[in-house]
Amino acid sequence: MAAVTVIDAERSLAPPGRNRLQSVGAYLSRNPNLTAGMVLLLILLLICLVGPLLINVNHARATSVLPDQPPSRDFPLGTDDQGRDLAAVLVAGLPLTLRIGFIAGGVGLSIGIVLGLIAGYRRGVLDAIVRMVVDTLLTVPGLLVLIIIADSIKGVISINSMALVVASLAWMQPTRTIRSQVLTLRERAYIEVARMSGVGTLSVIVRELLPNLLPYLAASFVGAVGAAVLASIGLEALGLGPQDAPDIGMTIYWAITFNALLRGLWWWWVTPIITLMVLFIGLFLVSSGLDEIANPRLRRAA
Repeated sequence: MAAVTVIDAERSLAPPGRNRLQSVGAYLSRNPNLTAGMVLLLILLLICLVGPLLINVNHARATSVLPDQPPSRDFPLGTDDQGRDLAAVLVAGLPLTLRIGFIAGGVGLSIGIVLGLIAGYRRGVLDAIVRMVVDTLLTVPGLLVLIIIADSIKGVISINSMALVVASLAWMQPTRTIRSQVLTLRERAYIEVARMSGVGTLSVIVRELLPNLLPYLAASFVGAVGAAVLASIGLEALGLGPQDAPDIGMTIYWAITFNALLRGLWWWWVTPIITLMVLFIGLFLVSSGLDEIANPRLRRAA
């Protein structure tokens, strides 16, 4: 008993910051999916932040180095047909690809939050209209619509406009997910008590619903980012992206255009493919970990 008392006393005297770190560390150890996903995404983030300090990003421009060089000491990832250092392309292009994903995912999730909260909480005619629009648009081939939009602005498209093009269809799935969660939460006792006490609709949404939706919102955002990156890669691989941007999708487009595999330039494909694998696996694992937080059944099963 004395030993336990001493341990409790030591814990009470420990700095609050260290206690929080220990709690976070203990939780991450019980959620391996979230931990592994965060590690993979952290690796990509370090490439974005530290890479420019180690590699000359100016070599991501055409004719800046010798073309068609295999991986070597001077060019760890090789060079492409147009004289770009693929290591520099990775360092310069990965932030651009992530920017598309975060902008499109953020815009799509923001629209989904507004529509999902209003439709799910207010119900009635507005809910029926939102549900009908979302269900109808989800039946339309999204990639075909994005191809038509991107092709119409092909000559003036940039990274930000590409993100907005992808965001034009990135709000439907978050809207459906958030609406379904709001429909469940609005029947809880504490929501009914808040309504009966005279609290306004906006206050109920902000103070009661949103805090309980945070795990779902985080998982929806991660999923929206992954879907936006995948859509942008598909458009850029078809040549509908910004031609002067050395991001991951345009690297794949150049490899296709110049027949990299047929010419034996295998390293041209390795860089974007491995980068995308790490990105999508990291996003998937983070999304799975957040789903375990939001869903008690998944958490108990894990």
